[in-house]
Amino acid sequence: MNRIALVLCILITGISAAQTGQKADSLISLMSLEEKVYMVTGTGMDIPGVPENSEPIQATVGTTKDKVPGAAGTSYSIERLGIPAVVFADGPAGIRIDPKRDEAPDQSFYATAFPTAITISSSWNTELVKKVGMAFGIEGKHYGIDFLLAPALNIHRNPLGGRNFEYYSEDPLLSGTIAGYFVKGVQSQGIGATLKHFVANNSETNRTALNTVVSKRALREIYLKGFRVAMKIEQPWAVMSSYNKINGIYASENTALLIDLLRNEWNFSGFVMTDWFGGRDPIQQMAAGNDLLMPGTPQQNSAILEAVKSGVLSEEILDRNIRNILNQYFKTPSFNGSKPTNTPPLEQHKGIARQAATEGMVLLKNMNTLPIQNGTKIALFGNTSYATISGGTGSGDVNKAYMVSIEEGLENAGFAVNRELAQEYTSYIKSEEQNMPPKEFWFAPDRLIREMPLTQEDINRMAENNDMGIYTLGRTSGEFQDRNIEGDYLITPKEKELITSLAEAFHSRSKKFVVILNIGGVMETQSWKSIPDAILLAWQPGQEGGNSIADLLSGAVTPSGKLPVTFPVSLEDVPSSENFPGTVLDPNAPKPENPMMAQESREIYKEDIYIGYRYFDTFREEVSYPFGYGLSYTQFDYQDISIRKNGDTINIDLTISNTGTYQGKEVVQVYVKSPEADSRGPLKELEAFTKTTLLQPGGSQDITLSIPIDELGYFDARENSWKTDEGTYSVLICTDVNTIIHEKSFELPSMIILKTKDILSPEKPLETLKK
Repeated sequence: MNRIALVLCILITGISAAQTGQKADSLISLMSLEEKVYMVTGTGMDIPGVPENSEPIQATVGTTKDKVPGAAGTSYSIERLGIPAVVFADGPAGIRIDPKRDEAPDQSFYATAFPTAITISSSWNTELVKKVGMAFGIEGKHYGIDFLLAPALNIHRNPLGGRNFEYYSEDPLLSGTIAGYFVKGVQSQGIGATLKHFVANNSETNRTALNTVVSKRALREIYLKGFRVAMKIEQPWAVMSSYNKINGIYASENTALLIDLLRNEWNFSGFVMTDWFGGRDPIQQMAAGNDLLMPGTPQQNSAILEAVKSGVLSEEILDRNIRNILNQYFKTPSFNGSKPTNTPPLEQHKGIARQAATEGMVLLKNMNTLPIQNGTKIALFGNTSYATISGGTGSGDVNKAYMVSIEEGLENAGFAVNRELAQEYTSYIKSEEQNMPPKEFWFAPDRLIREMPLTQEDINRMAENNDMGIYTLGRTSGEFQDRNIEGDYLITPKEKELITSLAEAFHSRSKKFVVILNIGGVMETQSWKSIPDAILLAWQPGQEGGNSIADLLSGAVTPSGKLPVTFPVSLEDVPSSENFPGTVLDPNAPKPENPMMAQESREIYKEDIYIGYRYFDTFREEVSYPFGYGLSYTQFDYQDISIRKNGDTINIDLTISNTGTYQGKEVVQVYVKSPEADSRGPLKELEAFTKTTLLQPGGSQDITLSIPIDELGYFDARENSWKTDEGTYSVLICTDVNTIIHEKSFELPSMIILKTKDILSPEKPLETLKK
């Protein structure tokens, strides 16, 4: 049998994990230099308005030319070696592909639009997240997808982050745990997940020309930790490097990040791909261990080929990168001969999307108002009550078959939504949308139409003729742009005036008034939260959103979501606001008209490790709603609490009992305060959490949580070591970061947990926030 026949036989029959490296080496030995170059770059894509062979001027996302229409990218095939093309598809809220195809005009290719990542993380339910990931994997496999370009787990550093809807939390343990279980679910179905964006990609403004300047300690404890946590739960097949520079070096060109840390320290065995058109120097990207350049350009191919021929780039580096790629490609449906059916179980996945949305919604306020009795006559106000926002825009968008609005959900649940008001809103929205000018570019964030004006007479009539009022306030965002303070983060004067008028009209008639927040990120609530009787944070809940909201309002499901982010009193209270989203280096340079164009910028993380609750808790700053907060319709009692040190772990045992009258679930949060917290900070950090099963009234569940002692360390940047302090540690069992149920202490000696290389230092010392 000749060598090619042998390799093809191996590809067809499959081999053990121990033989994978040999299998890759056999293929690599048969490749020409040109074929090797193609293996480390993608096939390119169609970008509206950009000629095919032009050098991209800014990162964007288009569609692939073949195999799965609408997917974000494909690899090259090498037919003579039996190497098929591999397909990469967005996204974090559902598989993003074209819903229609020219070759199948009578068939649709929709995907389920699941709740956004911030909604998913608000569930704090790892088993549910795994189930959601499995649904992603099933749909991806049915549609011929090999790699899902998700999950994204960058930190919510500032409330104005344009993609916060697509990320999980301000806390790395919560982010990494949710991401890890999502990866586990996706990859259980035989397609790869991609952890992104590695690392410190926490703002969208000028993201491809942005230098993130951050201390080694903050990098380790905040921005890298979530990736490490996720990888301990489940090794992803791929990692996507971020667009930004980290302390002066592009992430995709950073040997210290991709080889010293990711490969050697963390033992990552998958491959690294760029974000789309990320980085500048393809030769340095190859050398630094960024194995695959996506989506690939002719210019990159030419540069790599010439570099190898001239001796600037070793062919052995190409071989190394291809080996990393092939070892994961071998697992994919395309390599294993799986044929797409294009018939995923979308009906079955509706229920998963609906459950994920209900568990991720957070009840912020409830003054004896919710749940609502069946048959209640409701006056439903707000554009997004009728045009409910499923998710954000950009690579996180999903081509879905439908969207259940809040109006439809309430009617499905048996509530009597005022038809006169509903018809007025429906007509108004249709008219305004027809008159709205098209987007400047197809990938831009959606623009919301102005709120329908109401007269006081309209409001009074609705208050008189209905049992209660509900107003939905909507916000959206997407890639390329961070959110604005005015109109995005702040409530507008007209919105606050409307909330006030509605509340007064219903309250004067002894009726209740509720606000629903259909938003993708934190917004200001302090100035108006006292006005309504109840506030439900629905986030961006996916295609079943209206039904999920109705499930909660009706009491069919008891709210169990908890905040994965802090709601500050004021944006000025957030320490990163001083430097978010960075400073343009040349203030005299003309600002590009196209928001997709980037200017050279620098963003200095002066707040250091004090992100989210780590700042507000440590510095005793008042907040509107604390991290981990969320109300329920029922009550829970924490009993038989035992905290003990057992070898290299801290074990926490307790019993949770439902002492109320509604069935429900509770999130148990465990924080730890170190002996040097008062001087070194933060005051306390989330170290473990879990969510109970559904507890009936009177029901209980025994809970056991374990905290590895080596996770209690801090990073000493001077000694490049993870260390523990000697002294007394406090374990705090909480219902949110500010509400402590039980506290117990234990002792630890000072010890070095792990010595690391001196890498990723800022170019010069930083002046950072200190306790």
